[in-house]
Amino acid sequence: MNQYKIKFSWAFFIFAAGILIMAGCMNAGPKPGEVFSCAEDSDITKTIAPEASLENFSCVIKKWEGANTLHFNVAIKNISNKDQRFKVNIFLENGKAVGGLLPRKIKKGLIKPGQIAEFTYPVAGVNGAPGKIDLFIKTMSK
Repeated sequence: MNQYKIKFSWAFFIFAAGILIMAGCMNAGPKPGEVFSCAEDSDITKTIAPEASLENFSCVIKKWEGANTLHFNVAIKNISNKDQRFKVNIFLENGKAVGGLLPRKIKKGLIKPGQIAEFTYPVAGVNGAPGKIDLFIKTMSK
């Protein structure tokens, strides 16, 4: 009888360890440094100016201010026939928002027709996939 209790204890231990391992694998989100799609296309609402073309919108988790933080990679192409400057706003369903101007500084000039401008926006306090996203890209007046 004592022998059966030992076998049952080992079987239960192996079963419990397997469940814990599988649960850890299922909850594993994106790994730091790995570029991933920010959300399903149906969860992203895009409002993009006719002078702009969104060339890249992806996410990556990397260190920022000492913690793993979500970063949005944004690349915009100027498809107009004039030099442009764009304003980018990204709003998350949890109330967080990031954004800025492309190019950030105009000392070197605006984005020429056919050129692509890129920037990476960190989102403080977010360390996983964002869920629903509202993306706005507007042109700035000169």
